[in-house]
Amino acid sequence: MSKKKSDTDVNRVPEAYRPSEAEESAGPEGRARKTHNEQGGSKRNLHYPEAPEALPIAVVDNHTHLDFLDGTVNVSARDALAAAEAVGVKGLIQVGCDVPSSEYAVQVANEYASILAAVAIHPNDAARLAEAGELESALERIEELASDPRVRALGETGLDYFRTGEDGRGAQEQSFREHLRIAAGLGKAVQIHDRDAHDDVVRILKSSQLPPKVVFHCFSGDERLAKICNDNGWYMSFSGTVTFKNSHDLRAALNLADPQLLLVETDAPFLTPHPFRGRPNASYMIPYTTRFMAETKGVELAEFCARIDANTREVYGEF
Repeated sequence: MSKKKSDTDVNRVPEAYRPSEAEESAGPEGRARKTHNEQGGSKRNLHYPEAPEALPIAVVDNHTHLDFLDGTVNVSARDALAAAEAVGVKGLIQVGCDVPSSEYAVQVANEYASILAAVAIHPNDAARLAEAGELESALERIEELASDPRVRALGETGLDYFRTGEDGRGAQEQSFREHLRIAAGLGKAVQIHDRDAHDDVVRILKSSQLPPKVVFHCFSGDERLAKICNDNGWYMSFSGTVTFKNSHDLRAALNLADPQLLLVETDAPFLTPHPFRGRPNASYMIPYTTRFMAETKGVELAEFCARIDANTREVYGEF
């Protein structure tokens, strides 16, 4: 039997993220959208976690998806920003994965001063679009969107060998190289999706004209990849996965990482930090991961937050 949430717990959840009585009674099927989650869906705790203590110096969520819905509530961008700002998260990078989500990223970044955009075709979508003969037109649209001044990065792009087999790897590489070309030409950063493909991602980066800043979104490597990033000045953005009990390699990589190359992100609504793993994620959860990173690095929290904030401005410029 699952533990019933107390009134105190519920009151610590940002108001916009609390389910209504009707949504509560609807059960799991009443949530806004079923996400493709490797931890399953029907048995997940769909309540958003309580808000953490505010950070002493505000930071930015380097990577989030406001348009991906999870749990039992649909939260507006305005309410998501308010909840984040209340705990010391002063802004976010809204990231596109295909043409519609990239168009949304540009739209919402132009509506809110504390949101910047990244636009791209996700590597898994690149393989699918190539098979349908639609990759080139999608990339053309991404290049158009990338010229908007509120777009500060091309991403998330890269390679994913977990969900796409060998038949789609050529299309992924083609798409990745095109994103790098666009980013370099516009002088904007690139956010890399790298899943089970570290060696090929590094190979492509080292054989391409690179944009001014390279960010490994949701860094998933070990000390070896962290050293490569240190040597090349590539940024490492850590998500809630670094807090998971079995993430020994990630913590070793974090310890080795140059502090001037660190960023923090949610990848919301995914990758909710421990002890809330499997529940819906949101930008207001950043302090949990930030505190864990500071403790792991042995750095005082305010100093660590100031470093993260400076790194973020170095990559994306001012909001």
